[in-house]
Amino acid sequence: MAYVAGDSITGDQYNIFVNNSSSPYGYNHFAGTGSGEYGLGQTHIATVQGGNASATTITASQWNTLLTGMDTIANHTNDTLTARTQVSAGDTIAIKSAVEADLATLAASVAGGCTSATAIDSGTAAGSSTNSGTWNSTSTITRSVTFADADTMRHYFNAGGKIRVDPSCITGIDGDKDNVFNELTVTNIGNLDIGAHSSTVSGSGNQTTSGLSNGFHDLGTSDTSLYKVTSDDAGYTSNTVEIFASLNAAVGTAVTLNVKMVSTDAADDGTFTAGNTEGVPANPNEAPRMTLALLELFPTDGQGLAAAIRVNSNDEVTNSAS
Repeated sequence: MAYVAGDSITGDQYNIFVNNSSSPYGYNHFAGTGSGEYGLGQTHIATVQGGNASATTITASQWNTLLTGMDTIANHTNDTLTARTQVSAGDTIAIKSAVEADLATLAASVAGGCTSATAIDSGTAAGSSTNSGTWNSTSTITRSVTFADADTMRHYFNAGGKIRVDPSCITGIDGDKDNVFNELTVTNIGNLDIGAHSSTVSGSGNQTTSGLSNGFHDLGTSDTSLYKVTSDDAGYTSNTVEIFASLNAAVGTAVTLNVKMVSTDAADDGTFTAGNTEGVPANPNEAPRMTLALLELFPTDGQGLAAAIRVNSNDEVTNSAS
C-alpha cells in the first residue's frame, strides 16, 4: 500500500513499518535479526501490542523511534532518505511522505550487502599460513574464519563486511619459478575480497577462470572456485594458482568460511648438478613456499551500527606441499 503525507496511520500499519517480514519489509527485518540477506543485528523496535492494534494510538515517541532508526541505518548504508522532522507529543501522527519507499530503499541496500557503506575496516589480520618447505607438484593451504553464531556471520556480510584473501610466496629460492608464482599471486590475483553476493580481485592478467560472481550468500559446503590464474611465462605455462571458498553449512546455519589456495607446479624441469649451474638455478624443480593470509574488512560502528561486527576466531585447516 502506498502512503502520502497526511494519510492517517493505524497501529496495524505502524507494525508493518516496524516488523513486516515480507515485502514491504519492516525495519526489524532488515535492521534487526532478519534472515538470509536481510538483517544487521541491531536492536529491534517494539511493535504495538494488544488485540485491536488498529485502534491503538501511535505516540510521538514510537514514531520518532522508527524515524531515528531509519536515519541511523541510512547513515551506514549511505542512502539518502526523504527529509522529515521529528514529531512532538500532541501532534497528529500522520504517514510521512515516502516512508514506505525509504524503508524499501534501506531493505534493498541491506539485501545487496551494503555496497555503498564506507564504515568498513581497512583490513585486520585474520591468520596466515606458509608451507614448511619448497615443493614441486602441488601446494594446498586452507584457512578458516569462524563467527560467534550464524546470525553474526550473516550480519557481517549483509552490513558490507568482506573477507580478504591475500596470497603470496617467499621468493629468493630458485629464480624463475619464484618469479612465476610471485606474479601469479601478487600481480595477477592481488587481494581477493569475498563480499555478500560477489567477490573482487585487485590484480590483473593471466586469468583462466573466474567465479567472482559468487559471494558469501552463494557458497555451499563444497568448494566454489572464485579465481584461477595460469602463468604465461615460457616453460611454466602449466603452473597455476586457484582460490576456492566454502561454508561449513548452509547460509543461515553456517558459522565458518573456509578459503583454500591450490598452487600447481607442472613445469617439466629437472635438477642440475654443481658443474652445470652457471646461469641456471640449482633446483629449478623446486617451487617457492606459498603463503595464504586472510584479513577481515569488518563493518565498524563509525556510521550508525551499534557495534562493530567481527570474526570470532581463525584457524589453519590444511597445509600440505609435495
